[in-house]
Amino acid sequence: MTPSRQLRVVAIGGGTGLSTLLRGLKRFVAAPVRASAPAADCKPLPCLIRELSAIVTVTDDGGSSGRLREDLNILPPGDLRNCLVALSEDEALLSQLFQYRFSQGDLEGHSFGNLFLAALTGITGDFAQAVQTSSQILATRGRIYPCTTANATLSARMDDGSLVHGETSITASHHSITELMLSPADAAPLPETLTAIAAADLITLGPGSLYTSLITNLLVRGIPEALAASRASRVYICNLMTQANESLGLTASQHLEKILDHARACGLSKHEQIFDYALINTAPIGPQILARYAREGQTPVLADLDRIRSLGVEPITGNLVHEGDVLRHNYDAVAEAVLQLAQTRVPSTLST
Repeated sequence: MTPSRQLRVVAIGGGTGLSTLLRGLKRFVAAPVRASAPAADCKPLPCLIRELSAIVTVTDDGGSSGRLREDLNILPPGDLRNCLVALSEDEALLSQLFQYRFSQGDLEGHSFGNLFLAALTGITGDFAQAVQTSSQILATRGRIYPCTTANATLSARMDDGSLVHGETSITASHHSITELMLSPADAAPLPETLTAIAAADLITLGPGSLYTSLITNLLVRGIPEALAASRASRVYICNLMTQANESLGLTASQHLEKILDHARACGLSKHEQIFDYALINTAPIGPQILARYAREGQTPVLADLDRIRSLGVEPITGNLVHEGDVLRHNYDAVAEAVLQLAQTRVPSTLST
């Protein structure tokens, strides 16, 4: 990829999808300046990113995050912890340390990284400041912001008409989500998130669980409006597979429609757009891994390209798959694709 200008990049999401994308993007960001050494360049890659910001959902109420949220009245740190690890300089060591879970005693089930963020929140008195302090300590190649500092919880209307409260209960339901709601409904974003979106040259949403990792960010008042007003290249990164409870049977265009419906329910007009592009995998997936996912009713997301175009979004297709123990996006390919879009506004098929 030939560099032309450095970009301000904002990645929005949650769960493993966001942290996976950040691993790809951070390779294009110059290393942080240390006291003992100047900032490293990005060789063999160009330093295409001048500023990288992650905006992260904070509605998890299960596991270690949920316990800390209840016991200490702090925001759930799990997704933010994963982003800190993904953007850190020494990811191999920090991954082991921050993901380490205690196996006995009162700390059983807690991860060290969650406790680290909880301790810094106690020291600074502010969760968002604790995240920024952690970024400085870990010399991350980007800034990380919770999408809101409100103590927000999710509720979901399911396909049988029932109302389920709390992200853990929503995820555990055997019914499919039809509508997602945030309480309080007027939860406000951090001012820094709106500033980052306004200044961005490239904004991504996804990959990740359609409702509980992606749509939840757009329920925060002000974020959909900021996306609509942005002059950045705005890219939706579509999931590889449908997901039980959240998106079984949905095509790529239907994923987009669900996102747009929720953004408009929060005040966005039907004529306002929050995406320019949809990045979609069209490469085949191996039969063995397909069979494994099929046991849960999950199938590859259908790339219905004409329907996507009818929504005013240009589909960008290519091979984005990494097959391992689980199916993941190839974060190198995804990062290069979205940066290529922001640099050159490429045609609808990626160069390979």
